[in-house]
Amino acid sequence: MQSATTTEAAGEAIESATAAAAATPGRRRAHPAFWVPTLYFAEGIPYVTVSVVAALMYKNLGVSNTDIALYTGSMYLPWSIKFAWAPLTEMFKTKRHWVIGTQLAMAFSLACVALVLPLPNFMGLTLAFFWVTGFLSATHDISADGAYMAVTSAKEQAAWVGVQGFCWNGGKIVASGLLVTLTGYLFERRMSGATGHAAELSAWHYSWMIAIGLLATLMALLGTWHLKMLPTDQRSSETPTGVVDGLKAFLATLVSFFQKPGIWLGLLYILLYRSGEGFIEKIGPLFMIDAVEKGGLGMSNQALGNIYGSFGTIGFMVGTLLGGMLAAKITLKRAIVPLALAMNVPHVCYVILASSHAPSHALVSLLVTIEKFGYGFGCVASILYMMQQISPGKYRTAHYAFATSIMGFSVMIPSMLSGIVQEKLGYQHFFIFCLVASIPSVVAAWFAPFHVKEDTVPGTAPAGH
Repeated sequence: MQSATTTEAAGEAIESATAAAAATPGRRRAHPAFWVPTLYFAEGIPYVTVSVVAALMYKNLGVSNTDIALYTGSMYLPWSIKFAWAPLTEMFKTKRHWVIGTQLAMAFSLACVALVLPLPNFMGLTLAFFWVTGFLSATHDISADGAYMAVTSAKEQAAWVGVQGFCWNGGKIVASGLLVTLTGYLFERRMSGATGHAAELSAWHYSWMIAIGLLATLMALLGTWHLKMLPTDQRSSETPTGVVDGLKAFLATLVSFFQKPGIWLGLLYILLYRSGEGFIEKIGPLFMIDAVEKGGLGMSNQALGNIYGSFGTIGFMVGTLLGGMLAAKITLKRAIVPLALAMNVPHVCYVILASSHAPSHALVSLLVTIEKFGYGFGCVASILYMMQQISPGKYRTAHYAFATSIMGFSVMIPSMLSGIVQEKLGYQHFFIFCLVASIPSVVAAWFAPFHVKEDTVPGTAPAGH
């Protein structure tokens, strides 16, 4: 998914970008090839680890779906409210300081997750450190996108926008694909010759401790790399110099946001568009690895990691590309309903899987690819709508952040409730419920207001989650 600061207005910084980089004494700016790919790779890893991988880890460790969905679903909060502390990254130090500092701090917090896993009270401790990682990751997203726009020209931004999205998904592949596959391999090696529930739990604790530890090491290496390669930006002369000035600017921005024409109907669309997907996002992977006698598919971590890290990711990326092409070809206003249908109808794939008896690996791979393709194809609509209809105006950057925060809550709340609903209904009826819950999003897309002409909307900005 796209980052809350992903489409910040490049046009607001273009004029000063080259000057800011050149004005830094004694430091020659490294070519974007040396830091743009790694910067967005570092954005993808912690987000996917906290939002997706943590749920799979807890499932392996015997935690119920209700608790998994409630606790890990609530961890979307940092990305939903990060606009509240975004001004701090402008007021204190440079964005380069924030990027490197948060990367090294995330290395430490993830290392703490790994270290406390063998402890009896691991649940509370790992959740606490995942929360810390989430807030650090959200702060990193703000600073990384800001640093990118501050030191690159408009031409460079256009040239590297595809690399950003690709490398962010590279982080996703490492975290939700290779990492999950590794835990399954380590589990099987650890269980060689061992039997019993206690041995299984011990093997899972060991496997996840190694995997999360490797992620911590990777984040430390990325922070060290950017210490050398990430260019130094300069603070904007228009940045608020104190808390009072910052609060006044924030309130002015907030008031103008709710004065936009058609804003309430537009916000209703944003709130409802991902309602069905919010319910299915947490439970889908848990369904894949849950025991057959509980209604799941009984897949191993290796199989799930391979499907999600390969077919699922490819389907999502191709869907995003084609969805963007469709919107560009026929305009978002004409494409918004087809995109909404594409995002929600593929949820029927999970209904098919839950109704099938021992589906083949090929069928699972095909249906997951279709579902992820539909999600990628359809999610373009909400991103473009916030860019083109909600954010244009004097406070384009901040207004986009507000909109994405509201959408974040629309995913967080269904995610938190999804475990309770699933355990009440069972997997098959839960996925049918998700299809029904998707209907309001299609209706909202039909009535979404368009007050800004699409051909008058300026530029694009970094592609993230």
